[in-house]
Amino acid sequence: MDARDIFEKGQTVIQLEIQALRELSDHLDSELFSQAVLTLQDALARRSKIVVLGIGKSGNIGHKLAATLNSTGAPTVVLNSQNALHGDLGIVSAGDVVLALSQSGETPELLQLLPHVKRLDTFIIAMTGRMESTLAQESDLVLDTRVEREACPLNLAPTSSTTVMLVLGDALAMALLEARGFSDTDFARYHPGGSLGRALLTRVKDIMRTDRKLPLAAPEDSVLTALETMRTARSGACIIADSAGELAGIFTHGDFARAFEQSAVTGQTTIGSLMTRDPISVSSESLVAEALRTIGQNRVDDIVVLGPAGKPVGLIDTQDLARLRIV
Repeated sequence: MDARDIFEKGQTVIQLEIQALRELSDHLDSELFSQAVLTLQDALARRSKIVVLGIGKSGNIGHKLAATLNSTGAPTVVLNSQNALHGDLGIVSAGDVVLALSQSGETPELLQLLPHVKRLDTFIIAMTGRMESTLAQESDLVLDTRVEREACPLNLAPTSSTTVMLVLGDALAMALLEARGFSDTDFARYHPGGSLGRALLTRVKDIMRTDRKLPLAAPEDSVLTALETMRTARSGACIIADSAGELAGIFTHGDFARAFEQSAVTGQTTIGSLMTRDPISVSSESLVAEALRTIGQNRVDDIVVLGPAGKPVGLIDTQDLARLRIV
């Protein structure tokens, strides 16, 4: 098999799995999906938890689903079906919601555990590809994860089916997140470490450039003055403020380069004629995560930070974010 054939085989797998997801979207029952999310929401509101069951590849998907739910503030445990029959069943409490994952719906280890789980007054939501299976019949609510065929060329290895189960699990978790009104501030509490935690827990005022590192100029200042201010502050931009301290604009190295290419600038040209008016800004009280979104959405390298009075008090430079390991 040559390189082209190998690539085409890979593309075939991708297309088969994409098609399986389209079919999931088409046949997913809106009422059952909504009921599943509301059931999970009600359980969490009662301080109950979510218990995930699954064996083999479905178990692997279950671990990922549990991790996603936990990271969004939905207490979830994964119960090993074999260990549950030897004492671990004690982790299940009345009022818990059980997510039972099995593509065939006939996994022996899971079915053996199911009667014991039901006796504990739980609500069982099945995710299975066979609506006529034993698991489906024994569950309180069933979400259909059927696929026409696996992406495996032998139609044996779980591929399309596990992708469908994974995406449906994500859909449940994200719909639940929104139903509970889970915010980015809530998210931050569960992600204190790494760059994500820093972005979600740190405020702009804690990392913005201030004092001598804040390049400030007036509209009537010359280009040479602004460039020197930027050099001293080691910044790629200069905030332009009027005599009252109000934001007038921003002048960047890019503005200078474009004006220079057009022969529209000399050393004595005033900044007011070259600056960008109404620059992108963010509040000093905002989370750094908001600053990151603003930078990404507007494709800029520098944003002005405004204080409570609406006047410029700082500058965020993308280089600072990288240095602080926030991006």
